[in-house]
Amino acid sequence: VQLQASGGGLVQAGGFLRLSCAASGRTFSNYAVGWFRQAPGKEREFVAAIKWSGGGTFYADSVRGRFAISRDTAKNMVSLQMNSLKPQDTAVYFCAADYGRITGRIRKPDYVYWGQGTLVTVSS
Repeated sequence: VQLQASGGGLVQAGGFLRLSCAASGRTFSNYAVGWFRQAPGKEREFVAAIKWSGGGTFYADSVRGRFAISRDTAKNMVSLQMNSLKPQDTAVYFCAADYGRITGRIRKPDYVYWGQGTLVTVSS
């Protein structure tokens, strides 16, 4: 599975961005797709994830209520709508995918497939 992340950019605090993760090579069926982020000097951290089958969603406490993850089955794409952005949301955002990932491991940054990352910069 090849993943292509897009949609990053520069936005002012309080603004919004929408990230997309497109897959090629196979469909996301039975995969979990997650978004992670990594700020300079920090470890990669979980942001949100969705289970393709059933559509169950998961969020980090720091983004719950501001971010929304969704899937488009026709386009084989996962999106991350980010609202009310804060300077501390600044990071490189990565999408990741793994087949049959169990709920208990949904937040672990050890997915099998990773996109190249897209930079999100939130200015104060």
